[in-house]
Amino acid sequence: MNNRVLIIAYYWPPSGGSGVQRWLKFVKYLPQWGWVPYVFTPENPSFAIQDESLLKDVPMEAEVIRFPIWEPYESFFKISGMLGWKNSSKATDMVSTQNRSLFQKVSTFVRANFLIPDPRIFWVRPSVKFLQDFLIENQIRTVITTGPPHSIHLIGYKLKRKNPSLRWLADFRDPWSEWGLLDSLNVSPLARTLHRRLESKVLRTADKIITITPFYVRKFEALAQRKVTLLTNGYDEEDFRTLVVQSPDKFTIRHVGIVNERCDPRPFITVIEKLISSNPDFKSKVHVDFVGEVHSQFKNFVLASTDLSYVTTFTPSVPHEQLIPIYGKSSLLVLILTGYKDPEGYMPGKLFEYLATGLPILGIGPTGGDAGALLRSTGAGEMVEGSDHVRIEMKIMEYFSAWSQQGMSLVGKRDVSKYSRKNITKELIDLF
Repeated sequence: MNNRVLIIAYYWPPSGGSGVQRWLKFVKYLPQWGWVPYVFTPENPSFAIQDESLLKDVPMEAEVIRFPIWEPYESFFKISGMLGWKNSSKATDMVSTQNRSLFQKVSTFVRANFLIPDPRIFWVRPSVKFLQDFLIENQIRTVITTGPPHSIHLIGYKLKRKNPSLRWLADFRDPWSEWGLLDSLNVSPLARTLHRRLESKVLRTADKIITITPFYVRKFEALAQRKVTLLTNGYDEEDFRTLVVQSPDKFTIRHVGIVNERCDPRPFITVIEKLISSNPDFKSKVHVDFVGEVHSQFKNFVLASTDLSYVTTFTPSVPHEQLIPIYGKSSLLVLILTGYKDPEGYMPGKLFEYLATGLPILGIGPTGGDAGALLRSTGAGEMVEGSDHVRIEMKIMEYFSAWSQQGMSLVGKRDVSKYSRKNITKELIDLF
């Protein structure tokens, strides 16, 4: 049996953030099932978050091929400087939709309507040329592409066309033509049509289509008119072996992960503000902490309130290995799905790490969605509609009262082993 597999991924350590974890963990465990992973990734990618600690998860058996990439961001920044435009220090800010500078407006228009499907499109042709010989030389017959960025799938598409016997699995961590980001970018009808055409080619040609939530399975099956396989995200058991849940001095409600423009924590934080103003005991004992990048508009919203700024902290992004003790110093973990497009299909990777802590989870979002079903099936917590402020308040006070009486964080026994990264890797190999 040929047991070599090539994974083509834009996000790879030392890049940090949620986009890295999924395939880093697959690669970590593939050798334990007898598979030799090769990873093809950019040599000089443009990303905002770095996490050197993730490099320890790359197994010795994996060969990582770093191939040069040209991206237009630096050119945009140079042009904006020549023209005297105010620009942003981060490429991720180029898609901002609020209070945009002239530089952001122009670069966003170009990004949305000329760089299709995304600014990494210039990496496709040279990558295909390099990989065509690499696959033959290394006798690799299985290739996996993961997006976003969805231009990565075009590498798989072109390789499959050149090598019909190649087994190609296309993994979608987010939608493509129905992705909420395209709405934020205000893409033109013509650009949207081009996205659909490229997406259709990928969906028709790949040997297997994989995605991360039941909702996305249904969406992609409707688009592709064929079977789509569910492989959820998960948690790494090895990461949580060192977890020690301690009793924080205060009732600590913690949100981990990015709060971007499409994420709206205000239904949650508004209830916190009400409880602070009406309950002196709650005010003196509660601590709300947002760990990770937080959009400036929401941060300013919190800091503008005397009560909220008194109990709320914003912790910058930390290396993943430092998240484990932070989880352990929490009383309640909160998941915010309000504000996203199709939030019923959103199950971020951090939700599975939340499950692994044993701590209670309060979700703010659609009760009938995939995340709500996961919380119910595991007994880990409850999803509450963002508009239901009464129930949000009731749940927070329920957890606060239990914490006050016991003087410690509540930790529940739950069987979530099916969501371990190692077990999900076995499901992936079954697809091979």
